[in-house]
Amino acid sequence: MTEENFIPKAYCKTIENGSFSWASPSNIALVKYWGKKDHQIPENPSISFTLDYCKTATTLSFSKKETSEDYAFEIFLDGEKKEDFKPKINTFFKRIEVYLPFLKTYQFKIETSNSFPHSSGIASSASGMSALALCLVSLDNAMSTVKMSQDEFNQKASFLSRLGSGSACRSIEGDLVVWGEHAQINGSSNLFGIKYEHEVHPVFKKFQDTILLVDKGEKQVSSTVGHNLMHDHPFAKRRFEQAHDNISKLMSAFKTGDINTFIDIVESEALTLHAMMMTSMPYFILMKPNTLEIINKIWAYRANSESKICFTLDAGANVHVLYPEREKESALKFIKHELIEHCQNEHYITDQIGFGAKAIIN
Repeated sequence: MTEENFIPKAYCKTIENGSFSWASPSNIALVKYWGKKDHQIPENPSISFTLDYCKTATTLSFSKKETSEDYAFEIFLDGEKKEDFKPKINTFFKRIEVYLPFLKTYQFKIETSNSFPHSSGIASSASGMSALALCLVSLDNAMSTVKMSQDEFNQKASFLSRLGSGSACRSIEGDLVVWGEHAQINGSSNLFGIKYEHEVHPVFKKFQDTILLVDKGEKQVSSTVGHNLMHDHPFAKRRFEQAHDNISKLMSAFKTGDINTFIDIVESEALTLHAMMMTSMPYFILMKPNTLEIINKIWAYRANSESKICFTLDAGANVHVLYPEREKESALKFIKHELIEHCQNEHYITDQIGFGAKAIIN
């Protein structure tokens, strides 16, 4: 499959006006994507859990306009107009126009809201860009001569999402999604995410994710800057090889239910991501003292019990605490008694594995 597959052949009709609405979730990478080539192509494959509660709901309203010289759109978050969001959407539209040639012929109104507080420090780019892409593909499909199958629809939405925010391509489906070519995963692609179809032991079903909000401020380093630091990184080549190896090991752990190997890989991946940032030039420390306090308490709790609780991190200070559903009661008790004191204003979000985006019927 190539990019040309996503260019529409012809449209059978013009739709004067209307709207589409989608809710799309965030995701948390278990094997991290860090470093990209041109056109949002990942340097290494990644695999993620799709989340359930943390999601973005977007309504795209559209009406035909008289001229088609430029993009015309307004963006609202929770009913408030957001001019500062426009440059990112404008860049997104430029990247995807060849695949959605109608973009300049409509006036768009993008209304979006998150199930989590905008100031929480939880990245909304994956859920937001995927929700918008799904709305746009819905319009594309409605006008197309040949309707897409569900798989084709999901692939195009994932493909377009990637061009807005790399990790957004992993938010279309669930519960486990792979993005990037991997020798052992048939159909894996650098162009879009695919649902992980290999065998998964029941212990990994309904996994829980409690997100500890250590720092709810703006990210110290943007994702784009962070990824670009990998271009001349002295350890980049070995890191990309490590990601391939870790996915292979995770595949075996998923099949057999080897949760100890799962823990080792997921925590190592989280710390490797931060190690790459600490050893780049310029260098950054994205964890906070309370991030380390939480990690050490998780390790101590696991060492002194039979718990299979573990952690992962994004490129920031917040901690995703992962644990099997069977431990939900005891894990939440531990989190509330021992960990939330290290969160900003004791704020945290409880979530679990989800199964992808859903259309909202207006």
